[in-house]
Amino acid sequence: MFGIGRAAAAIGLCIALAGFGHAAEPQTYRERGAYLVETLGACGNCHTPRDAENRPIEGLELAGGREIDVEAGHAVGPNITPERDTGIGGWSLWQIVHALRNGKRPDGTIIGPPMPTLFYRGLSDRDAEAIAVYLKSLKPVRHAVLRSQYKVPLPPDYGPPVGHVAEPDRGDKIAYGAYLAGPVAHCLECHTPRNGPLLDLNRLGAGGREFPDFGNPGAVTISRNITPDPEMGLGKWSDADIKGAILLGHRPDGTRLARTMPFDAYNGMTSDDVNAIVDYLRTLKPVK
Repeated sequence: MFGIGRAAAAIGLCIALAGFGHAAEPQTYRERGAYLVETLGACGNCHTPRDAENRPIEGLELAGGREIDVEAGHAVGPNITPERDTGIGGWSLWQIVHALRNGKRPDGTIIGPPMPTLFYRGLSDRDAEAIAVYLKSLKPVRHAVLRSQYKVPLPPDYGPPVGHVAEPDRGDKIAYGAYLAGPVAHCLECHTPRNGPLLDLNRLGAGGREFPDFGNPGAVTISRNITPDPEMGLGKWSDADIKGAILLGHRPDGTRLARTMPFDAYNGMTSDDVNAIVDYLRTLKPVK
């Protein structure tokens, strides 16, 4: 049984979550693209520069320049506004879609990490096109940024060019949750350990990767095990506990998650989407 304090906390969390996770509504391509870029994909986490207090710099949304140390080297988020000289203003919609799903710029150069290209290869045609439509609709921001510097050679490609990718079946909650946690929100990109240059898919969701702590300059944070293992993962967390972490950025004990987790963006998820993600995470193989 919950104690009175625990029960009150649970009720408070339910009330807090009720303010987020709104129901899904029909969307235009641009509206869908805005939701994917600003909420589910949390693209600003890498592509919007921050000030010393980790606050997005006003006027430079998605204009690049955020620097992130990753296993492969020192990455700098590029300008993805439609400014012609410093952004992607000279790219066609098809070239943006191709870059998303194949990891190649129009000039043929490879896009390196932390861009989750291996997951974006699974973006549906409509979602990839919606992202491109939204990015092309943004206000162009002239903002030149440094190039990423990698310690290891990048691959020549990420596989055969992606062709048609169908829309996910939203009626299949597990499959749809897998689509959201993989190709769209790419949760599994950060929460799956690597085996050399590749993700260790035998330990999908087992965590253990090191990232900069965006809310604490100079510090690092370790991605959590999000498999349903009862001791090391989320097996003892309730659905509300998991939603509290995703949408509000706190653990069941009330401690805060590192701001590397983009919960400020995720708190705009629809209820259908966050529920599908939680349902899918419950199906992962428990890993200690």
